[in-house]
Amino acid sequence: MKTIEKMKTTRFQLETLTCPSCITRIEGVLNKEPGVNKAKVLFNSSKVKIDYDEEKVSSDRLAEVIQKVGFPIVS
Repeated sequence: MKTIEKMKTTRFQLETLTCPSCITRIEGVLNKEPGVNKAKVLFNSSKVKIDYDEEKVSSDRLAEVIQKVGFPIVS
């Protein structure tokens, strides 16, 4: 029997990004997180969009991962 994934999308507003390597770092750690289908950082707007399986990872965990690599999330 095939399991149906509970795909969800979340977005976070980050403090201003200063360089393209910031994008690579954020996307890299998020895309390695179990349950993340795709993470995309939008440099000009300092936002990150994440498609993920809510049965494998929570949005709180994703926010924690972003902040642990040094990128504060704007409330």
